[in-house]
Amino acid sequence: MKRLATAALILPFLLAGCQDDASSADRYSTGGDATDSPCARVVSSIGYAGLMLKPKGQEEAQNFEDAVIGRLSEVRGITLQFGTRLPDSLRGAVETIEETTEGLSRNDVPRERQVALLKRYRGAADQIVAGCE
Repeated sequence: MKRLATAALILPFLLAGCQDDASSADRYSTGGDATDSPCARVVSSIGYAGLMLKPKGQEEAQNFEDAVIGRLSEVRGITLQFGTRLPDSLRGAVETIEETTEGLSRNDVPRERQVALLKRYRGAADQIVAGCE
């Protein structure tokens, strides 16, 4: 009985050592798995954030409330986690998403800067969505 209990306690630690590199990769977001399709994850996060954004061209009217900042933070996390696995042709767009969401995911950024970052973000986000189709 003691051997069985000892084996049951040790087994999770033994199995943890057998996981592949993808499952132990840096995680910046919740849900999903590091082995998920990078395009699907990044495009999904862009779409989810987009539900709270004013239409393109109306960035000046955007309310940068906590919910918007939270969704843009999620885009940042997903892009940091999966962006390096997107097609090489999207490397510049990924870098722009990482740069712009660094500011867009904080609430201490001046409004004028938020608007400028959002405009840059949109172009890069559109590139990623189109490049992943």
